[in-house]
Amino acid sequence: MKITDLMIKDTMIMDLKATTKEAAIDELIASLVAHGRISDPVLFKEMILKREAESSTGIGGGIAMPHAKTKAVNEPTVVFAKSINGVDFESLDDEPARIFFMIAAPEGAGTMHLRTLAALSRLLIDSEFIEKLMATKTPDEVSELFDAKQEEQFAKEQEKEKRKKAKELEKVNEKSEPEREIIGNPDSQAFVVAVTACPTGIAHTFMAEDALKKKALEMGVNIRVETNGSEGAQNVLTADEIRRASGVIVAADKNVEMARFDGKPVLQRPVSDGIRKSEELIRKAMNGEAPIYHSEGRGGSTEETAEKSVSIGGKIYKDLMNGISHMLPFVVGGGILLAISFLIEQIGGDNHPLFQLLQTIGGGDGAFHFLIPVLAGFIAISIGDRPALMPGMVGGIMALNSNAGFLGGLAAGFLAGYVIIGLRKVFAGLPKAIEGLKPIMLYPVFGLLITGGIMYYLIDPVFSWINVGLIDGLNNLGTTNAVILGMVLAGMMSIDMGGPFNKAAYTFAIGVFTTSGNTNGFMMAAVMAGGMVPPLAIALATTFFKDKFTESERKSGLTNYVLGLSFITEGAIPFAAADPLRVLSSCILGSAVAGGLTQLWNINVPAPHGGIFVAALSSHALLFLLAVIIGSVISGLILGLWKKPLTAK
Repeated sequence: MKITDLMIKDTMIMDLKATTKEAAIDELIASLVAHGRISDPVLFKEMILKREAESSTGIGGGIAMPHAKTKAVNEPTVVFAKSINGVDFESLDDEPARIFFMIAAPEGAGTMHLRTLAALSRLLIDSEFIEKLMATKTPDEVSELFDAKQEEQFAKEQEKEKRKKAKELEKVNEKSEPEREIIGNPDSQAFVVAVTACPTGIAHTFMAEDALKKKALEMGVNIRVETNGSEGAQNVLTADEIRRASGVIVAADKNVEMARFDGKPVLQRPVSDGIRKSEELIRKAMNGEAPIYHSEGRGGSTEETAEKSVSIGGKIYKDLMNGISHMLPFVVGGGILLAISFLIEQIGGDNHPLFQLLQTIGGGDGAFHFLIPVLAGFIAISIGDRPALMPGMVGGIMALNSNAGFLGGLAAGFLAGYVIIGLRKVFAGLPKAIEGLKPIMLYPVFGLLITGGIMYYLIDPVFSWINVGLIDGLNNLGTTNAVILGMVLAGMMSIDMGGPFNKAAYTFAIGVFTTSGNTNGFMMAAVMAGGMVPPLAIALATTFFKDKFTESERKSGLTNYVLGLSFITEGAIPFAAADPLRVLSSCILGSAVAGGLTQLWNINVPAPHGGIFVAALSSHALLFLLAVIIGSVISGLILGLWKKPLTAK
């Protein structure tokens, strides 16, 4: 695949009007939206800004490469843009950016696309090529320049591959393995190894790789570089190479495997330093001018540099989402199998073998048995790394076996994580001779003892009391209070459509659902109905008010029928991003009505996910569908009547 297959001429901006960083990002995103390359500009921008918060993608030399890999991307695309006056992009060299490459990669992008993007990144190390790019005037010139450069590279790679195969053939007769690619001077004794990685694994990973190789060649130093890109680790360092190396360079903005470097001088720097400060890194690694790395049983991973600047609230949310994201497969898989088992029970009774099988797999002895321990364990590991996993999961099991339930599991996860952080500080001054005891004995024993003790004497009793009171309160809610609670939870599902409010409502319903032994699905009915309304409302509005939506919006509206029926709220996000006041207001109102109706009609949904596919298993299937339909029609009508015709805009 050629780079120009992704760098579409129609999306190019040869005279960027923006004068600020955010305006430049918005202008580039607008080009992607206008040509149908992304479906959710709000989510895409959120991911772009998240990457910028970690470190600026203004790499210096007048170049900026904002990039994101997300489900918001329809097709992998690179938007090329030029700014005549330049934009302050907070670049690493503090110089204005004049050339922009916005990289949009879909989740699960094919390896060919990723290799093409990596090839683009490597071209930008060539200063002569950048000068030619600066001089281009039209999209055709840009495409021709990239095509010619890629053909030149392809010819060099073919020649290199021929030489490599020739060497391999020579080695066959000696019955030894072919040599691994080591860049540098074969006669030099200086040898360093490096790992490069960036959060998305698309651009900076490979730019840092090429910069290190190029500089090592100039310095006459042998180097082996492992890349941790979107395709996973490539050119993985061997134990022998690590042993022989004078030092290790880790230019990474995300977690990489570090335990293998135990006892070696290791420079841990942002990936941007691998690009801009490659000579300094190689020199220090070659001379062993770096701290000796000790893994301390922490799973051997670097911490993302951006982590230090995250707010307390943002950190708590990130840790919580780490637990919930790992728990959700158990919720969805186990919950839907349980729902199917209830359907079989209605047909064949509770002695039916398939009912018993599905109950065992999905219920309390199967997937649902792991919900709270997995939640607690992965909250803990997000805070305290690998040593926190075991005490976190045990704390979760203690919460499960007591009446502390879901809330106790949340507390156990945070407790275990911070206990391990505290133990690291306590044991920091131990003699080096017993350093190895920390991961294999000290952290497991004291981490489990402290976490388990606090759970047993404090958290379990307190949260058992809270949890029992909560469930009793929900079970004894009067009709009016139940309707109000259902309206609030369902409305929250539409406030940000997959964001913190949505997740908070869903998490609350899951907690009630799991803690009550899967019998209290009333709140689940409210949040499921509330989450189904927005995409269905969009679908109805685009179908019956066609003059108020563009052709592309009407086509997208059709897909929202399927998304809404499947309880995938995110289908409405592109419309909410384009017209937030009308879309969000109408959807929140319709969702609240649907959620309130589920409580008014005492609807119980026995599965935590599935939408229409589990509706038949609810206590009042037709009423559940009616609640969703009423809410969707209300939202669709409000949106359709409120929105102005296209000709009136």
